[in-house]
Amino acid sequence: MTMNNQGRPTTAGISGATLPPTLSGDHGLDHEEKLIFELGRDGMCGVDVPEAPAHTARLGGIERRRKIGLPGLSEPEVVRHYVRLSRNNYAIDTGLYPLGSCTMKHNPRLNEKMARLPGFSDLHPLQPQQTVQGALQLIQELMHWLMELTGMPAVAMSPKAGAHGELCGMLAIKAAIAARAEHRPRVLVPESAHGTNPATAAFAGFRVDQIPATGDGHVNIEALRAKLDTDVAAIMLTNPNTCGLFERRILEVAEAVHQVGAFFYCDGANFNAIAGRVRPGDLGVDAMHINLHKTFSTPHGGGGPGAGPVVLSKALAPFAPLPLLVSDAHGLRLIEDRSALSGDSDPFGRMCAFHGQMGMFVRALSYMLSHGADGIRQASEDAVLSANYVLSSLKDVMTAPFGEGPCMHEALFDDSFLNDTGVTTLDFAKAMIDEGYHPMTMYFPLVVHGAMLIEPTESESKESLDRFVAVLRGLAEEAKAGRLERFAGAPHYAPRQRLDETAAARKPVLRWTETKIAEAAE
Repeated sequence: MTMNNQGRPTTAGISGATLPPTLSGDHGLDHEEKLIFELGRDGMCGVDVPEAPAHTARLGGIERRRKIGLPGLSEPEVVRHYVRLSRNNYAIDTGLYPLGSCTMKHNPRLNEKMARLPGFSDLHPLQPQQTVQGALQLIQELMHWLMELTGMPAVAMSPKAGAHGELCGMLAIKAAIAARAEHRPRVLVPESAHGTNPATAAFAGFRVDQIPATGDGHVNIEALRAKLDTDVAAIMLTNPNTCGLFERRILEVAEAVHQVGAFFYCDGANFNAIAGRVRPGDLGVDAMHINLHKTFSTPHGGGGPGAGPVVLSKALAPFAPLPLLVSDAHGLRLIEDRSALSGDSDPFGRMCAFHGQMGMFVRALSYMLSHGADGIRQASEDAVLSANYVLSSLKDVMTAPFGEGPCMHEALFDDSFLNDTGVTTLDFAKAMIDEGYHPMTMYFPLVVHGAMLIEPTESESKESLDRFVAVLRGLAEEAKAGRLERFAGAPHYAPRQRLDETAAARKPVLRWTETKIAEAAE
């Protein structure tokens, strides 16, 4: 197949046929869409705006002195532009989204309907609290369910997403240690933990010590015990871990950590595998963030929005950040100031200006109430079943580094099956795009070379999983048969050919100018 200078398929290559070029440059309903800045022109606007009356020093001498640089288009042109671009997106609404460690599950439309109720969608964060009692009641109800599902006595609702929740938990741990007048600079992080864990620990001011994994993908308990001392503040452990495995010796981990006076932070990003089945509080966990945008189905494509409430043990509950939701004779209210607190509360501070993500709270509680405890448990069981079905269906043609036993919510493969084929891990992933699938998570976890991590979630039917498995089996067989043309330069049928990802990361073009567009063309 040949490509034009914008990386689009042109006239040759589909089943060996030569296709006539189109006059428009478009291919059927697949439009060649320019940047909106290239489409825009001076004097065009979607609405008629009356001329503003003349003013002198209207903005105190800081009025604009040159063109603002925004594109001018009519309303139909704007709508068509973004609809055409949307056709190039991949989403859970278009197909199975196999990204491992991401829990790309179906977002029920009931949740969206609830979040769009005027009483929730029209809220303003600066409204008087007596006017938002319904919203505060919803937050209180969500807090109740989060504590019930985790077996923890307290929860902080303000963190905006997963890593933000990690930071909240680690700052609570830091405050608890300071309250004991102790100096504990080290945090232990297993190799099988999420990559944000060591970053969060370092950001909170701790020194990170890595704990190696065993040959079967679990935390090395002996190595952990060897590094435990009274200068350890906490362990940050992901369970189920990023190899898709449940840490079977987690009770031993908790006991060993607590014996030296340290805390147990559990990364809850993979809670979708155990919700309704296992309560982290029963495992000795002191703090754990919960990604509402994963386990409880609130959408998180495109980097947001998210929500990462943090459940806390009895030892850490006094240090939960402001604001705190309380109920008294005046109703529900958020305490924003330390001076209004009583009892043992000693918040470490606050995480953000306002109290969490209201839209995500509504969606998550809608999911919980519509499923009930039994439904949440079934969703977790189905997610684990789906992952094991994928693992069992592929491990004879793809290599599973820990395939001797069952996995949890995600199936992990490595690139050993591609040895001596001339096909790289990236080639394999890009060829999936030609088959209409988003690639799985690549090169993660780092403990496995050429990792391919697949998390099908509970959203997929057996028929959907069978189609996906058939594609991966077919690609694996073609790679082993030496059909390199299938993989070299893939994707071939996507709107754009393979990009230079290294150059894109090292030399990103983040601002449009005509000069930069001309340079890129050269």
